[in-house]
Amino acid sequence: MKIYTKFGDGGQTYLASGIKVSKTDRRVDLYGSCDELNSTIGLALSFTKDLNLETEFLDYVKNIQSFLFEIGSELAGYVPRESKEGTVVLRSDVESLEKEIDRLMEVLPEIKFFILPAGSPTSSALHMARTICRRLERDLLVYIESGGEIHSDLRIYINRLSDYLFAAARFVNFSIGQEETIWKSRTK
Repeated sequence: MKIYTKFGDGGQTYLASGIKVSKTDRRVDLYGSCDELNSTIGLALSFTKDLNLETEFLDYVKNIQSFLFEIGSELAGYVPRESKEGTVVLRSDVESLEKEIDRLMEVLPEIKFFILPAGSPTSSALHMARTICRRLERDLLVYIESGGEIHSDLRIYINRLSDYLFAAARFVNFSIGQEETIWKSRTK
């Protein structure tokens, strides 16, 4: 099976709903950013092979990556028929993120200064994922403000996911004994 269709050569694509749109359509931007986020989480996971990170943590990140594929499909216009809420995101998904953030933060030292997005390759990639997640959230809001419809639970999940990715990046550094890099102002 060939992976190219040549259909996109003219700058058009189809949403999952079957609607033909320009590749500059905001929906394409949304699921493209979701794919970029997912890929960056995959990059972070690829750096974990030689690290002694807890299985529960790694499994949770892998589950997020799979779930982002479903979210990307929804952003592309596909919602499963069995979805009664009109979204693949459930309130319990948001609550799960909050619970996992709290679990990670319990073991992390309190932050008293701003930290730079740095540390191990895994942590750095998770920080990259966090910034992509924040961009996706901003893009969702622009889409909504321009009259587009996105379920509020999906938007809230993306907001909470960026918080989780921050905690996850810190957790990785902490777990492997990598000190966080404290931001220092040039003016001091």
